[in-house]
Parts: sequence; structure tokens; C-alpha cells
Amino acid sequence: MAGRRCDGKVHSLKGRTICFTGRALVDGKWMVRKRCAEKAERLGATYRADFSGGVTLVVYGDLAGKVVTDPSRAYSSTLVDAEEERSRGRHVCVVDGDGFSNLLRRRSAPCLELRRTGQGRVRPVAPPETGGDILGGALRVRRIGRHAPKALTMDLGHLDKATAAHESTVGALIAHLGGRGIDVRTYARNAPRFDAGWSRGAEVFIAEVKSLSGASEDQQIRLGIGQVLDYTHQIRTAHPDRRVHPVLMLEKRPIDARWAVLAESLGIRLAWAPEFTGL
Repeated sequence: MAGRRCDGKVHSLKGRTICFTGRALVDGKWMVRKRCAEKAERLGATYRADFSGGVTLVVYGDLAGKVVTDPSRAYSSTLVDAEEERSRGRHVCVVDGDGFSNLLRRRSAPCLELRRTGQGRVRPVAPPETGGDILGGALRVRRIGRHAPKALTMDLGHLDKATAAHESTVGALIAHLGGRGIDVRTYARNAPRFDAGWSRGAEVFIAEVKSLSGASEDQQIRLGIGQVLDYTHQIRTAHPDRRVHPVLMLEKRPIDARWAVLAESLGIRLAWAPEFTGL
């Protein structure tokens, strides 16, 4: 692994020699180094207690997102050592807790840049991402509850079914694109509230997800077309230099084939679970 070129992402823990700067925030929970190491080793990594033995991956833990100010601390010297190795031509990848969480789920993670801030201090910086002002954090599937049968006089059974189908489609999309090394993200703070988004090279894809359960199929598809065209128009207006593609994602293949023809005529990519053909 020594001397390998980095394309800006860490794609797997397998074959990596890994060390930790401290405990890491993994999926919202603090995890000590020993536990982190056990999880990494199960996925093919080799653990080192400090920066030695040809470490190729550093997980930046307990001070993630802050400037390192104490050069005598182990986490500081680890980042300094990693930066020096990079300057010598041996690239050492660095990820934060979110990145390590992704790697544990067998998904790729961005390799952080390292910058000196004076007096030998080094801090990790997330590299700029395509669509960074459009795409937000990683998309998660929501847990869907059930309404009590007598909670309201109206029947909410169809609503529950449609919501569950929507989240199931979102989960299938995340798994499908994740298998190709693509991270599905939510919207950024100032972007329209689209359902899912991802980038591929210089291109950004904005998706509206529609279930076809418990509602008129035609009505759902018409609504989805209008929403994704609106979101795309807003983003293109705010970012005229970006290549933005609208995507309408359906729970299943629509009954009427005319929707594929209409979507193509409007420049919309139409796809559905579970194959997601055309993405």
C-alpha cells in the first residue's frame, strides 16, 4: 500500500494499516480506539497503536473539526507525521469519524487534506466536493412508525404504506449507488429540499423519489415531474456553471410506458427500483 496514489477517497479498509488519534465518533456514538481497531480488523485492516509500521490510514478522532493546538499530544504528532510522509511522496490517507463510519459500512470516505497553521500545527480539512453548496450530509433512511388504528377518524393506512414504500426506495437507491462507490446525500442548507442527490465527476444529480402505493400512479408521477423540474431550475439559476441533471425515482416500473417518453423529452432521467436502469 505504501506509495499508492490517492484519488481523493478511501474505498475500503481491506489491506490498510490503520492507527487512531483517539476515540472516534462512529454513527453518533463515541467509540474507544480498541473497539474501533476490532471493527477495522474484521474488515481486513491491520491496527497499529501509533504512527509506525507503514501506517497508510489515520482516523482523526477526538478533536475532529478543531485545530490541533498541542504538538506534544499523540494525536497532534500523528497528523504531523502523516503530513511529513505526504511531503516525502508517501501518501497517508486521513479520515474523520464520519469517514470511518462509512468505511465500516463498506462505503467510500473522503481523504482529508492536511494543512499547517503555524508553529508546526497541522489540521485536517475536508477537500472541496462537487456540488458542495448543493449537496448536504449523507442521506439516511428514516424509521417509519405506525398510526394507532383509532387515533384519527380518517384512514391513515394508505399513508403509512406509501411512506414505507418511499423510504424503502430511498434505501434501495443508497445501496445501489453505494455499491458503485457513489455517496447519496441530502440537500445543503440553502438548496431546494430534494429527496436525494449525488455527484459524479463534474455532474450533480438531483432526484425526487415517488412511491406508487396508496395513490394514483398518474398523479404521483405528474407531481414528481413538477417537483424535480422546479428543484433543478432553482439550482441551475443559482449555479449556472453547474451541470445539474433531474432524476425521477419510482418505487417500481410504471404501468404506462408513456411516462418514460415524456421524461426523456423533458430531460429527466426516469428510473425505478430495484434495477435503477439508466442511472
